[in-house]
Amino acid sequence: MFGNLGVCLKENFYKIRRVVEEQWLQHGCHGNNAKGTRTYQVWPGNNVFFFHGRLVCGPDPRGLLLTSVSILISSWIFTIYIGYDLPNTNSTLIVSICLILTIMVIINLILVAAVDPGIIPRSTEQSSVEDIGTSKGTRRKKATVNGVQLKLKYCQICRIFRPPRSCHCAICDNCVEKFDHHCPWIGQCIALRNYRFYLTFFITALVFFIYIFAFSCWRIHQRMLESGTGLFGMLRNCPETLALTLFSLAAICFLGGLAIFHSYLIAINQTAYENFRYPYEGSPNPYDKGIISNIKEVLFAPLPPPRVDFRAEVMPRWNMEDEMPI
Repeated sequence: MFGNLGVCLKENFYKIRRVVEEQWLQHGCHGNNAKGTRTYQVWPGNNVFFFHGRLVCGPDPRGLLLTSVSILISSWIFTIYIGYDLPNTNSTLIVSICLILTIMVIINLILVAAVDPGIIPRSTEQSSVEDIGTSKGTRRKKATVNGVQLKLKYCQICRIFRPPRSCHCAICDNCVEKFDHHCPWIGQCIALRNYRFYLTFFITALVFFIYIFAFSCWRIHQRMLESGTGLFGMLRNCPETLALTLFSLAAICFLGGLAIFHSYLIAINQTAYENFRYPYEGSPNPYDKGIISNIKEVLFAPLPPPRVDFRAEVMPRWNMEDEMPI
């Protein structure tokens, strides 16, 4: 049943995408912009594009929809059953803060899910670089970063030697610069250009659920004093409050663990992928410049522009996947 539901959601997602694209092309494009073929229309990866290639999303919307619905339902339950039910408090202020946090979380979620994470352009020709070493038929060459020698893997799909810290995401079918991981809860790669939005998202989400959890516990305590019942009585009298409290606690544990893990990664200037795979061959991390420099580089260094212009025009008769004129 859940498999059929997932397939149905995915089909509806693509239908909505096509409708939005048609409306945008019909009403939002003028002159030469509406003619010809754009890069996003023939891009061989699995990404889903909206608004004429301006938004770059992952191929599977189920995780993003589940995350969005969970946040919105949590905010709705808090507003209806807890925020306006707290005695001797300024309920309007409490609910308003909850709504502001909800908006912040959703905005950051959209930014993470719809920003180009750092997709690397594919080559239109077979690489002529001399192969250096082979491992199970995998072509490699080497590069030196801060005195540490790194192996650069050749991607058979993108036909490039991947730059240091990059990886080919099997789900999105792209090589991505400074790849951290593919987040199933967002449905998008987390990498160079959306990593900061990802941090902001789960930090604001952590604050959001801590806020909900604190007031939910307060309301449960008041209800228990008023009725003289225990937790089992609360389960019968106000199950929505107890359910929201337990869900918020689980979210706090999960997001808190993420915050601790990524704080450690930022301090040593390492990605999650590098932490699990550690590609330095026993050498020290060549990107570790000290905690202060690492934080400045990860959080405050200017972000590079996208390496692929998905809105650029390409020759209509050119097939980018086969790379042969048709």
